[in-house]
Amino acid sequence: MEFLFIASAHFMALLSPGPDFFLILQTSLRMPLRYALAVCCGIAAANGVYLLFAVTGLEVIREMSMLMTVLKYLGGAYLFYIGILLLKAPARSIDEHETKNFLRSRHLGRQFAVGFMSAILNPKNAVFYLSLFTVMVSARTSFALRSFYGVWMTMVVLLWDIFLAFVLGRPEIKQRLGRWIYYVEKVAGLLLAFFGISLTVQ
Repeated sequence: MEFLFIASAHFMALLSPGPDFFLILQTSLRMPLRYALAVCCGIAAANGVYLLFAVTGLEVIREMSMLMTVLKYLGGAYLFYIGILLLKAPARSIDEHETKNFLRSRHLGRQFAVGFMSAILNPKNAVFYLSLFTVMVSARTSFALRSFYGVWMTMVVLLWDIFLAFVLGRPEIKQRLGRWIYYVEKVAGLLLAFFGISLTVQ
């Protein structure tokens, strides 16, 4: 029963579009699928780091106000920067290659880093997982079972993001959204910049 509660709460949180969704969206529309999958792997890896903290009982990280403050401002600045890059991007066809913008870099490692940095610099991820394990996981739950919870949630994040990348990267979806790609990127840029600002003022 404990697992069902945790899995349900976690998946419901995934359904809410956040910065990660808009990163996957712009990568899936602009670049081949393998680069969107690299972003997905980076996001999942960062979630895995915070889940490792939660599983091992490192709730003390939440009490490190200086660390959380640094994460908040770095994460806000990073999201704002990505948002500005999308807002400043000129109108280009969906098939046109762009090399100057690091968001368009055709390098798997760099796209992994884009996803990883987005998720690891978001202190809301740390707070969410630590709160989940503090409130919903019994103190009597074994370390092995808690580890299973962590692996499960990391894999769910990865598979959900991969599903989004496959859907958004389908040729028919690209063709439809390709006509509006300039405006899609501007909306994504505005939302990412908003996420960045809201993160720093909270």
